[in-house]
Amino acid sequence: MKLGSLLVDGVRRYGVVDGDRIALLTETADVFEVLTTGKPAAAGQRLPWDETAPIAVPVPIASIRDFITFEQHTAGSLRAITGSSEVPDAWYEAPAFYFTNPHAAIGSGTPVPMPPGCEVLDFELEVAVVIGTAGFNLSVAEAMDHIAGFTILNDWSARDLQSREMRVGLGPAKGKDTATTLGPVLVTPDELAGYESDGRYDLAMEVFVNDTRIGGDTLANMAWTFAELIAYASRGTWVRPGDVLGSGTCGSGCLAELWGWHGERQPPPLRIGDTVRMTVQGIGTIHNTVVAGPPLHDVPPARRSR
Repeated sequence: MKLGSLLVDGVRRYGVVDGDRIALLTETADVFEVLTTGKPAAAGQRLPWDETAPIAVPVPIASIRDFITFEQHTAGSLRAITGSSEVPDAWYEAPAFYFTNPHAAIGSGTPVPMPPGCEVLDFELEVAVVIGTAGFNLSVAEAMDHIAGFTILNDWSARDLQSREMRVGLGPAKGKDTATTLGPVLVTPDELAGYESDGRYDLAMEVFVNDTRIGGDTLANMAWTFAELIAYASRGTWVRPGDVLGSGTCGSGCLAELWGWHGERQPPPLRIGDTVRMTVQGIGTIHNTVVAGPPLHDVPPARRSR
């Protein structure tokens, strides 16, 4: 099953996508119950579905955890920051993640405003898993039963803001706060069974800027499986329906990694008017265009106490 959503008369409606049509669910349908039971609560209304047009985030979002699980991306990004591509031992010990802003989740085709004060905007090509049923302190073996499906994730990143804020030992926060694209649909695990082996999915991933291919990878190169990410995220706590867990950026899936390997900012940071397009085999394509953002309102520096 593939689930998507549209704004219909100003109301967000969910539905089952089949080719160029979407069969809307009833307005009161529990999206995650539909996904986990496989029994759509159809409203009987079918509308055109066009992934080249603006569409909404495919499912309700509760939280977003974003991991870093691709070794090549990690090495290249570290080289851009430190000059060394040596991945620390701690990276291999456990799958690290940070929380980002669920209120900034947007759909494919939605314009992305330049973050206030940002001059070095980047994208990150990822796949995300979405939780369908709640679970606490799950084992790896239990985790797969809690998956609703998979979607593409673009983790928009203001690299200059991110670099400054992380110097104090926290973050990323404002550097990732403007937008996270999810879409175009949520694909249930059965749809991707032919690509799966030992918990890994061999899905081709590609990213383009203004129709120029920037990079790509296979999702199978994740250092951990999605079940392992879910088990770690749920350690001592709950994961609940609508929780999003990003795979982290794939190899050559962002500009910052390429800057690390090239030793210069080539390709250049994103500018107003640039369109970023991402395609993942078995899931689809998302696209967003960068537009002018809101003004930067100054916040004074801290008052020193010593």
